[in-house]
Amino acid sequence: MNQEQHQFLRLLGRLPARLTAEQAAWVLNCQPHDIPTLINARLLKPLGNPTPCGVKYFAASELVALADDRTWLAKATNAINQYWQRKNAIKKHLPVNVLQNGHNVAVGESISAGAL
Repeated sequence: MNQEQHQFLRLLGRLPARLTAEQAAWVLNCQPHDIPTLINARLLKPLGNPTPCGVKYFAASELVALADDRTWLAKATNAINQYWQRKNAIKKHLPVNVLQNGHNVAVGESISAGAL
């Protein structure tokens, strides 16, 4: 947000009607990379029908209401925590052989360019 927009919104005394994922994360006091987790958990819904890789906007009024809802905050916190627990568990339990460019390779080895 540029300085001119910031000054205008300060005069207006309210948030913009639509917020980006980063701005939504600020309102909810979480990280921007947590927003897709909340969307996948069906705890947050972007406005309209954005494409999977498109910019997603969220209603500021809805985010403020959610930020005031203790039950929703607990669900959101649990969803984020569960996501990271699963992700960390996968890291800890890597198999002896992992795929590298579609080929099985023992951990610690690499495929030489000539072997492909």
